[in-house]
Amino acid sequence: MQYTTQQEAISHIQSGERVFIHTGAMTPEPLINELAHQYKRLKDVEITGILPSGNALFAQEPYHNSFYINSFFVSENIRKAINQSHGSYTPTFLSEIPTLYRKKIVPIDVALIQVSPPDKHGYCSLGVSIDISLSAVESAKKIIALVNPNVPRSHGDGIIHKSRITAAVAHEGPIFNMEAAAPTEIETKIGENIASLIDDGATLQMGIGAVPEVVLSNLKNHKKLGIHTELFSDGVLPLVESGAITGEMKKIKPGKILTCFALGSQKLYDFIDDNPLVHFKESSFTNDTSNIRQNPNVIAINSAIEIDLTGQVCADTLGSYQYSGVGGQMDFVRGASLSEGGKPIFGISSRTIKGKSKLVAQLALGASVTTTRAHVHYIATEYGVVDLFGKNIQERAKLLISIAHPDDREMLSKQARELLHIHV
Repeated sequence: MQYTTQQEAISHIQSGERVFIHTGAMTPEPLINELAHQYKRLKDVEITGILPSGNALFAQEPYHNSFYINSFFVSENIRKAINQSHGSYTPTFLSEIPTLYRKKIVPIDVALIQVSPPDKHGYCSLGVSIDISLSAVESAKKIIALVNPNVPRSHGDGIIHKSRITAAVAHEGPIFNMEAAAPTEIETKIGENIASLIDDGATLQMGIGAVPEVVLSNLKNHKKLGIHTELFSDGVLPLVESGAITGEMKKIKPGKILTCFALGSQKLYDFIDDNPLVHFKESSFTNDTSNIRQNPNVIAINSAIEIDLTGQVCADTLGSYQYSGVGGQMDFVRGASLSEGGKPIFGISSRTIKGKSKLVAQLALGASVTTTRAHVHYIATEYGVVDLFGKNIQERAKLLISIAHPDDREMLSKQARELLHIHV
């Protein structure tokens, strides 16, 4: 493989082109920084993707005048730019984003990726982010790659032959790490409440964060657990070591940890490297409801920003402020609900850090509905768990008020009567 400089590699990007950025831990930050530094020769360059890690210089002054962000998810490093009209959010289920790329509904001119060095057959690994990245790579007219020996060689579909790479830049440095924060007392209780719903033989989907980590830490004595998820992190490792995760009950890729991307510590990446136990597929496979539902006892653990008393879930906006994205929430909520014995679960603290109730009579003005009230089943707070499936509006309101913060229950009951005309 022939290598070039960062400057020369980024010179392949021209004004008016759409540029895909590799997801999460695989974001090629040196190339992103060089792209930003060449902003004076560029204009109207569109940036697309879901979760770029690092400082995202293209979203900052003065660089953002040359770049427009069209993102399928809004992470912290691009949130301000998108909400200040330097970009926009495209609501799309994670399962369907690869279709947008492959069918040229959102055509890709350039893919900026980070890969392992080629093996003896000339194939590089896309590492721990296959998700929507594989479809972007396969659809892109030009591919600019940061080639890094620290990229794990993952098993599954995430490979690219060196002949497809337009320009390669040699680089050796650590890939992006994300360490889980210690859970609060409230997060610990929510995680314990969710864990109480999980039986032996369950197939787990979880994200990253304190609550999922607490849930996993409470499952060490379980048996025959499986993983079919869009994303996993370090919390899975102790369950593999203890033998709790075997994957033997799964119908889709039995015996394998199935995922489309991973994000965590170096220990996690070392575990994934050349490990046939972990199988990476793109999100159109992992998040396909028809695949998810084939597994027994699917447990889908998701979060929310606020939930109203009828069961509507807002998980991606603060009012009209775009905070994150729909991601794969609905893919797995529906898949779990259709799974034999499955349980879609939302974990949410009863209050915000400012003391405002997250269980509300009505969603905030401008808030989006990420998951409809017809799809919702289990809701867990630090005060308990309720199941809304099959419950009417009045029953739902009573149940949700019962797991609200005790100091908010009288207020919510009053609002239910006055705003929703529900007697609780």
